[in-house]
Amino acid sequence: MIEVCKLSKHFGSFKAVDEISFSIPTGQIVGLLGPNGAGKSTTMRMITGFLQPTSGLIKIDGKNIEENAVECKKKIGYMPESAPLYGEMIVDDYLRYVAQIQGQNPDEKVPVLCRECGLKEVMHKNISDLSRGYRQRVGLAHALMNDPEILILDEPTSGLDPVSREDLLDVFLSLKDDGKTILFSTHVTSDLDKCADDITYIRNGKIFASEPTDTFKEKYKLAFVKKDAFTDDIAACSHGVRRLKDVLSVLISADKAAVLNIETTDASLEDIMVHLEKVEL
Repeated sequence: MIEVCKLSKHFGSFKAVDEISFSIPTGQIVGLLGPNGAGKSTTMRMITGFLQPTSGLIKIDGKNIEENAVECKKKIGYMPESAPLYGEMIVDDYLRYVAQIQGQNPDEKVPVLCRECGLKEVMHKNISDLSRGYRQRVGLAHALMNDPEILILDEPTSGLDPVSREDLLDVFLSLKDDGKTILFSTHVTSDLDKCADDITYIRNGKIFASEPTDTFKEKYKLAFVKKDAFTDDIAACSHGVRRLKDVLSVLISADKAAVLNIETTDASLEDIMVHLEKVEL
């Protein structure tokens, strides 16, 4: 289990992360959602121990990561947004090299990771010749080399084509079935729909929501308001997608309003994220 309590990171006077708190139960997949510059990568780097917090507490399975750094880091596999791979190496040689420097038996670990990450077709190719999708898979295999209980993945599907993205998300679901706990950041909201149990939404360094995916979608349920839904009395309420409670608020405040038609739809996470980016939090 990961516990984050009042975690902050300041760069000079800039608060990249501002007293955020959330938890991730064992065996869950949690998506960290938010715009560029929200503090997602900074948060993940602090959880992995690569970045020292300004203040706050991080616990891995109940142990303070600052006081038990080596023990906690052994439980974590980390893949940054652009996996730092050696392009001139053959995939098989690279994974065997990683196994050796981590004290693992290459003959045992590499075939297992090859199967888990779907690398069979490229094991004898140079990493520099791989598509981005396969490079991400190699990076994931690296992160899994020490069989960590927790995976921290920064924008793992960024830049992937739809097929490669689906394949990688299927790998995540398989790893969850094996008992792994996964925290990954993304801008691709369909990733969350497919595999995230919970969503933690971060903006301007603060946590805005941290709850189950279905609860998040229901909480910010949207109404699609047809352009002919209102009489001219509600000029301020233009047609389009918005939160249902915002629409109803306008109706209540307009004494002479006549409602012609309101249709509610199941909002996608993309609709919700676009809406949240346009409102004051």
